[in-house]
Amino acid sequence: MFAAPIVIAALGGLFSERSGVVNIALEGIMMVGAFAGATATVLLEPIMPGWAPWVGLLVGIAAGMLFSLLHAFASINLKADQVISGTALNILAGGLTVYLCQIIFNQQRTRAFSSGLRKMTVPLLERIPLIGPMFFQEIYPTFYVAMALVLLTYFVVFKTPFGLRLRSCGEHPQAAASMGINVYRIRYAGVVISGAFAGLAGATMVLTQDIQYTLSSVHGTGFIALASLVFGKWNPWGVLGAGFFFGFAQILAFYAKDITFLAALPQEIFYILPYVLTIVALVVFAGKTVGPKAAGEIYDQGKR
Repeated sequence: MFAAPIVIAALGGLFSERSGVVNIALEGIMMVGAFAGATATVLLEPIMPGWAPWVGLLVGIAAGMLFSLLHAFASINLKADQVISGTALNILAGGLTVYLCQIIFNQQRTRAFSSGLRKMTVPLLERIPLIGPMFFQEIYPTFYVAMALVLLTYFVVFKTPFGLRLRSCGEHPQAAASMGINVYRIRYAGVVISGAFAGLAGATMVLTQDIQYTLSSVHGTGFIALASLVFGKWNPWGVLGAGFFFGFAQILAFYAKDITFLAALPQEIFYILPYVLTIVALVVFAGKTVGPKAAGEIYDQGKR
């Protein structure tokens, strides 16, 4: 429930940064995806209650892609500072989603929905000792979506011609351009794919952890995803491990009150734990990890 959105959003950040565009707007894109997914679910559940949350996921993906185009245009076409552009989108997302909620629902949140994603149990596999209860009993289907996206990302980035072009644009765009690669197009693709993943992550959060979208629905998960990307060294398998690490911290915050030897401690400690671990991970590993060389650099076609 907690690890899946982190992993999905971090994989999105991987596509963008591997192409050479730093995308700290993951938080804002997740907010837009969460709002769009919740709104679609609310409006569609009277018509198609069983399918409404799944359509909500698709709408979240589409909204994330559209919103990420703003970052792509500012960073690639206008050659704006990528960090400033991402920060602007994070700020814009909060105001935009609340404004749209006010217009559509006449309040600063969406209406509550009753047909969110349901947990599932996989027959037979649930009986496997130790592994069964952890991965195949009472699990949201988006967990399996996240696992599939890890495999897909690894294959696309490291085993396909597109992935080779993507990585070359993030390492040395001038050399890539000299080989006939359209750096602008590849970077646009990286950012838009990043938006699709982040939009899906936001919709996943609101459809599994909440009953409506509010301004606090995402509550910093996009920034935790960024930390997972650095912690995971821009590799899908590393991102998966980092996502589970930070997801466990969020689970601990959620269930600490039910654990005897932790219940006596102030619960606020566990609420801030994921964010403290994010800072610690960045401090400890930031100097030991090397990202794409051209990430954050403005590409100028006339420069060699």
